[in-house]
Amino acid sequence: MARPKKRFQQLIEEIDRTPWGPAEQALVADAVALALELGDERLEYEARMRQTASANMNGATDVMLNSFAWCLARHDADPQRFPADLDYGGADLMWQFKWMASALRSSPAFSVDQIAAVLDDMEAHYRAAGLGQSGVLTARFEDAWDAGRTDEAEALRVQLEATPRDEHSHCDACGRSQFAGFFAETERDAEAIRLVEEMLEGGFSCGEEPEHALSRVLLPYLRAGRPDEAKSAHLRSYRLAKDNADNLRIVANNIVFAAVTGNEARALAMVERHIAWLAHDGLNVDAHFAALGAIAFALDRVTAAGHGETPVRGADSPALVAFFGTHEGPWGAADLAAAAWSSAERIGAEFDRRDGTDGHARSVARLRSLEAESYDVPIRSDAFAATTDTATPADADGWFDRVMNLAQFGAEHETLQALPHALEVEDPAKLSQILSMRIGILIALDRVDEAREILPARIEALRAAGRTEQADLEQRLGLATFGLNTPEAAAALEDELATAASLPAWSRGDLAISRASLHMHAEEPDAALDLAEVAARAFAEAEDARLSNTTTLIAIAAVLQKGDMEAGSALLDRFLGQDDLSDGHRAQALQTRARVRGGREDFVAGATDADEACRLLAALGATKALGAAHLLAGALWEDAGDAEKAVSRYRVTARFVEQEGGDRAGADFRLARAMLAQGDAEEAAELFGAVLQREEEDEVPAASRAMTASMLARALAASGEFGQSVGAFGYAAELFGEGGEPADQAVALTERAKILARFEEHDEAIATLEAASEIVRTAPDAVGARADVLHNLGQAYGARQDDRAFTLFDEVAQLAQEHDAGWLQADVQDSRGRALASFGRIDEAVAAALTAADAFAGIGDVGSAGGSELFAARLLGANERPSDAVPIYRSAIEHAADHPPLRQVAALELGDVLETLGRHGEAAEVRALLDS
Repeated sequence: MARPKKRFQQLIEEIDRTPWGPAEQALVADAVALALELGDERLEYEARMRQTASANMNGATDVMLNSFAWCLARHDADPQRFPADLDYGGADLMWQFKWMASALRSSPAFSVDQIAAVLDDMEAHYRAAGLGQSGVLTARFEDAWDAGRTDEAEALRVQLEATPRDEHSHCDACGRSQFAGFFAETERDAEAIRLVEEMLEGGFSCGEEPEHALSRVLLPYLRAGRPDEAKSAHLRSYRLAKDNADNLRIVANNIVFAAVTGNEARALAMVERHIAWLAHDGLNVDAHFAALGAIAFALDRVTAAGHGETPVRGADSPALVAFFGTHEGPWGAADLAAAAWSSAERIGAEFDRRDGTDGHARSVARLRSLEAESYDVPIRSDAFAATTDTATPADADGWFDRVMNLAQFGAEHETLQALPHALEVEDPAKLSQILSMRIGILIALDRVDEAREILPARIEALRAAGRTEQADLEQRLGLATFGLNTPEAAAALEDELATAASLPAWSRGDLAISRASLHMHAEEPDAALDLAEVAARAFAEAEDARLSNTTTLIAIAAVLQKGDMEAGSALLDRFLGQDDLSDGHRAQALQTRARVRGGREDFVAGATDADEACRLLAALGATKALGAAHLLAGALWEDAGDAEKAVSRYRVTARFVEQEGGDRAGADFRLARAMLAQGDAEEAAELFGAVLQREEEDEVPAASRAMTASMLARALAASGEFGQSVGAFGYAAELFGEGGEPADQAVALTERAKILARFEEHDEAIATLEAASEIVRTAPDAVGARADVLHNLGQAYGARQDDRAFTLFDEVAQLAQEHDAGWLQADVQDSRGRALASFGRIDEAVAAALTAADAFAGIGDVGSAGGSELFAARLLGANERPSDAVPIYRSAIEHAADHPPLRQVAALELGDVLETLGRHGEAAEVRALLDS
């Protein structure tokens, strides 16, 4: 018996240190099962007390109610054996009472009498236990507010504020959040905002705070004319809430915000992401009501934006029939909006009948009243499913033209989609071309058997078009002229080429280009070029401009494969100068030139080419190819340093990729990176978080996840969320270590240490840097990382007057000298000066700082030179040597000519120094610089 009990205690300890979530729920279930197996009610009580809390945090209302009832019955029967407080750091039984009334209140299946009985029972237990009434008043306030008894709720709120707080009062975060929600609903926006800002400034947090509080003041912020604060609150609230299905109300508030601020695409994406949560907790019907209203409102806005027919993914789940009813085919946004309104109103009516009020009807009316409101708060992480600019061809000949253009670009996916529409062409020559395209694409997709089945129809069409010799050739060769890449096909092509003189020009060209393509696959560009020349002459003789251009593109590809970028670029320029190019060929050539220009670091010109290719592909309806084209354009604009343009291209890429079922994580990573570069750190953090979550689910290699976690940490830091950034950098470091990337691991730890030091957690910062230094020394080739880590550790030691700083500075300086890193040499000299100052070695510190200033100036960084001089001058002034400081201040001002903040600080301080020296005229002259 001792061994199972030991296992039980191990489970309890593991539960108490595991965060809320599926893993913790599984542990709790195991503990309950083991206690039942042991037949020990005292152990079962310990497990079920934790089960109640777990179920509350994870949205398992039925489990929570049953578990609490079991525990309360045991406590009432024997309070000594089953105490209200197990003293384990979690909620005690009396605290859990607060959750019960709220749980009953959340479903119309429970009557007003049942809710009142729980509240009365709670008060009786509190009085019997000698507890304060704050917790009871809180529960009664919540009941009155949720039921729509607003006057009663206001009276209880006032009474609650006058009641002394005790250990069963709501925490600072929850109490402020609750009242903020009530104030927002009763049109007291300023008071709601004040409470939430107090909570944030005080750093108060709890299980679902601050995300719930932030979601409650989204509309108040908008109505107060504070869109930036609203956007920041939304991004933070949603990012914190989006992974827990028990946060359905919070997500609903954020969906409404996205819809009312002109971010309809984002609202739709959020609806699709969370619609399944409606089926998560069958007893939390009040949350269903809130979510259904938010969904309805958002989809109305989507419809108003012109996307009412857009399918809402996930809405056709069988689990959601209870909410939306049955529907034939996928739910479109407009239809689902109507169904969601109907369901919300039905549920609201059930609550109002139960409560004898019109509280839920008023909630629906408040939501509908937002239809007249609109705010411009752009958030650019989502876009509607992209549409192409092309009209649907009117007939088979129109589809033939579309297919030819798509094939000439190389858009295999779209060509196959369009092909069936062109098969009705009457001209057998056109039909033969269509069938040729189909066979070639099927072979490229390794669907050889399907291609072989189509070949007889191709040969028949050739004969009908009067091209008997080509038909005979393909009868002999089978699939060899369509790209079949086998030794037998290559040999057959060689044999035919050897005796091809008697064939028509077009057939000779076809043989040559087919063999050239196989040489390209084998990376034999010289042989491919020779045959491309043969093909070009033959197609020119046959007067086939289309295949002449195709041949030229193959020749250009061969030149580029040889590595001759100069010649390839010249050929592309000449090719694109032609007037007779099809849109497909032009788009292909533009995309190729964009890559070539990118490789030559002519990023703007390359991006412009990629943009033009996108325009042409949109006109051709090339959806999948268009996503890749926008990705190329985004990458080139990003390399060009134009993050704004990169963001807009990557957004389209992400939506196309999602539409086509591709790698959304990769597209979102690029989009988030560009957003971060542009300064949209909060949006970037949300996207990086989503990417990391997908990578975790897909079990992506640790090093790749580490890179995403590192970028998430940077975005969080740029958003001012330093606590979470510290955690993210720590996680990134763990993953880099797991992935065998010690240099990156050390850099992540260094970034973590920088934040810790910023908030004066110096001991932990130094310990982190020491760990990083040990790790980075295992990667001797990572010179930059080693220098960065050791330099930062030296600075930390210097600030703590630790002599080890100077050994590290010497090592970094040596690395800088060995690798001709002039700026680093100057910077580490500046760090040496600051460390010397902390030791009180003033003359040495000033000398080091001035040496650093000379080094910075020598490499053209006059701003950093001025910074080093300003430090030296301040040091002299602080040590009663103002006359010595004056010329150094003047030099700093001179070096700061293009750095106004530094110039103004130096001038202001120099003026003060001159005044203390009695040099008032000079002081006035210097201060005149401040006005200029």
